[in-house]
Amino acid sequence: MYLKNFNDIVEKLKKDPITKKVAIVCAEDMESIEAALKGYQDGILEPLLIGNRDTMVRLLVEAGEEKDAFAIYEADTAPGAAALGVKLVNEGKADFLMKGKLETGQLLKAVVDKETGLGIGGIMSHIALKMVPTYHKLLVSTDGGMILYPTLEQKKAIIENAVGALNKLGYERPKVGVLAAIEKVNPKMPETVDAAALKEMNQRGEIKNCIVEGPISFDLAICKERSVAKGYVSEVAGDVDILVAPNITAGNILGKCLIEMAGAKMAGLILGAKAPIVVTSRGSSREEKYFSLALAAATSGN
Repeated sequence: MYLKNFNDIVEKLKKDPITKKVAIVCAEDMESIEAALKGYQDGILEPLLIGNRDTMVRLLVEAGEEKDAFAIYEADTAPGAAALGVKLVNEGKADFLMKGKLETGQLLKAVVDKETGLGIGGIMSHIALKMVPTYHKLLVSTDGGMILYPTLEQKKAIIENAVGALNKLGYERPKVGVLAAIEKVNPKMPETVDAAALKEMNQRGEIKNCIVEGPISFDLAICKERSVAKGYVSEVAGDVDILVAPNITAGNILGKCLIEMAGAKMAGLILGAKAPIVVTSRGSSREEKYFSLALAAATSGN
């Protein structure tokens, strides 16, 4: 089973009798308001707005909605809004968080607070779910946003976070490709050594509910014809669901290349906390924010 596009996720949510609640921290930008409003109109989420009341009410009215359509929580500062959003999740009043008009670091500072945050003792990582016109299904890349140079154990956690998200979307055993420049282990290329170790962990049952392949190059992971030509035999080749980058630079470049050069559309999340966290860039469109909200709603909860 796999999903072909973001609308598959939206349709899945429409069939869910439980509407998820999102706490939007500093909901003071029109793109976030419009994305949340579309989610509300589509019946897939209930927004909780945190920030300056006057600004949020003005944006709601400008977007064509009643000023009291959603629950509004007053917060005078960005750190205060972030702390309140985290508190709503901890109290079970919100199912996940979304970053509005504040710096990512301000939100994450509240998330990782050891006393009041959302940490669960593991690694938090970023996934980018992409709809690439030239690929036959949705494609995850990770981690291009959180961990700079992950260790082997951190790469294991990065895989587990991504796999857990796809499991919640209905994937039984997503196919994971641990990327490298070559397909053979070379001690002078640490990413190939890590990739082989992660594959062995999977085969021993230490990484569950997925199929891990590596080292594998990008072209073999997404193109069956290339793997056949090179004699690379793997059920992951040409049908990968999750691409694991060796470091944040490679992951970031990969993601942006797919968007800017291949026309991909993206939804992104931070995973590994008590709840998913939607952290989109300042330049993200309403559409990207909407699909990210849908992804978070579909992967939140048990």
